[in-house]
Amino acid sequence: MSRLEEVAERDGWRCWLCDEPVDPEMSVNDARGPSVDSLSTAKARGKAAPAERLAHRGCNTKKGAVKPVVPWPPELFVSDPAPLIGVLERLERKGGREVVARCPSRSDADQTAGWLVDRFSRLAPALDVTASVEPGGGQFLVALAAPRS
Repeated sequence: MSRLEEVAERDGWRCWLCDEPVDPEMSVNDARGPSVDSLSTAKARGKAAPAERLAHRGCNTKKGAVKPVVPWPPELFVSDPAPLIGVLERLERKGGREVVARCPSRSDADQTAGWLVDRFSRLAPALDVTASVEPGGGQFLVALAAPRS
C-alpha cells in the first residue's frame, strides 16, 4: 500500500482542511485529487500528533507553507469565530477551556457545539475535546475543553 493510501485510509478519505470527501479515483494532479500534507503540530500529551494528513491537492497547494485556515461552515450562525488551528494547537499543548464563538440563540449554539466536536474529532483524533454552551450577555458562548496535560 502506498503512503498516500495509508494516510487516506487513516483519515477516512476526508480532506483535513476543508472537511470534504476526497475521491480516491481522482488523479493526484487534479485540484480535487488526493495529496499528503505534511504538518508541524504541537505535541499532545508527550506524543507527536500525526505528521501527515490527507488533503485535496488544491487545498494543500492553496495553503502552501503558511499556517492553514480551517473554515467555519456558512450554515452556522456564529459571531467572533476563533481560528480553529490556533485553538487546536493551544488545546493540544496545554489543555484547558477556550471560548471559540458566540451565537444568538441556544439552538444555534448547540448546532455549533456539535459541529465543533465532530470537526475536532477529525482534526485531532487523539485529543478528547468536549463542547459546552453557556448563556452570557444575551448570547450563548460556545467553549471547547480538553484535559490538561
